[in-house]
Amino acid sequence: MLQNFKAISLSYKKAPLDIRELIALDESSCRLFLQTLKSFIQASDILVLSTCNRTEVYYNADIDYSTEIVKLLGITKGIDHISRYLDYFTILNQHHDAIQHLFNVSMGLESQVVGDMQIANQVKVAYQWSADNETAGPFLHRLMHTIFFTNKRVVQETSFRDGAASTSYAAIELIEELTAEITDPHILVVGLGEIGADVCRNLKDTGFKNVKIANRTQAKAQALAQECGLEVLPFEDIVQGLKEADVIISSVARQTPFFTKEIVQRLNVLSFKFFIDLSVPRSVEAEVEQVPGVLVYNIDTIQNKASAALQRRINSIPKVREIITESIEQFNDWSKEMMVSPTINRLKNALEAIRQEEMARYMKKLDAEEIKRLDSITKSMMQKIIKLPVLQLKAACKRGQAETLIDVLNDLFDLEKQSADITSEK
Repeated sequence: MLQNFKAISLSYKKAPLDIRELIALDESSCRLFLQTLKSFIQASDILVLSTCNRTEVYYNADIDYSTEIVKLLGITKGIDHISRYLDYFTILNQHHDAIQHLFNVSMGLESQVVGDMQIANQVKVAYQWSADNETAGPFLHRLMHTIFFTNKRVVQETSFRDGAASTSYAAIELIEELTAEITDPHILVVGLGEIGADVCRNLKDTGFKNVKIANRTQAKAQALAQECGLEVLPFEDIVQGLKEADVIISSVARQTPFFTKEIVQRLNVLSFKFFIDLSVPRSVEAEVEQVPGVLVYNIDTIQNKASAALQRRINSIPKVREIITESIEQFNDWSKEMMVSPTINRLKNALEAIRQEEMARYMKKLDAEEIKRLDSITKSMMQKIIKLPVLQLKAACKRGQAETLIDVLNDLFDLEKQSADITSEK
């Protein structure tokens, strides 16, 4: 009954950025989509995860709803003929494959930057939306808490999350190091190409309050500023922005340096000013560092920092996979026991009904103290009688033989009839 977990995934591995942007869901869209799925597919658990690199739906159902889910996604996003994008999706209809994938995604094994530190929080948020929208049943609750516990083990027992393993993360880490002694540092991001935009998205999750962004295309700057909660500096005010900034991150795309020694000299630098050049070709002239008080860090410095962290993470992957395997085995044991829980409850109810019936035959002849004693004795007997069948059922689960024992118990105690009788009496 429980072995029906499935997933449908659109990620950077098969879909280019323009397709991912088209289909990505923000918070309000995710919540709406969850409600739509809840209404249109017969699933006991539904989880929707949407980040810049992936949009995924996980669900627990007997039927493959992948085509319907893509169509409903198109309706939510207002995309006509979304079925033409179906080839970009990966369909995982096998229970174990879907669970393995969710573990891998949640740990950061499937991220563009292996060990991505943001993904764990994004999965937690997705789970919270499922809980809020009542699309999380006992199965999903247990699965997600197993994943969160696994993530803690990965952090505590491996180096998989250590250091900044992407260029943008490494840039943020460098900014934090450079401004450690500066109260409320001013940061300016100039140029919003792919790396510049990534830096902005990462900056929004830090404690930096004074962050401005500038780009020749004002509309692009305004859209990113709205997404990340940052302030736009008009490009024509760039000189004033440079004077105020403690750190300037440049990812300006051009063939010759944008920031020259002559420009920086005119700023009359009174304290340290740090340039982080993420452009190729370089957008900060090498001679800029000759200006007193100015330090320049180029893409090689950043990428060397990222590469060292990335190698540590890669070296930790075997241990991470080992931890995931252990967690999945434990979760599968719980899932199998869930299969026999209804039978155990019916057996308990059947024995309790017999006990109550026999108790009723003698209670009129007994005083209060004797009734109390009889109740205690019969309860103890019932618990001892049921203990062995319950242990045998749980052991049969691990052997994959529970169904046979369930049938035997159902026939032996007529549990289906007993359950129906108890329900009708209520």
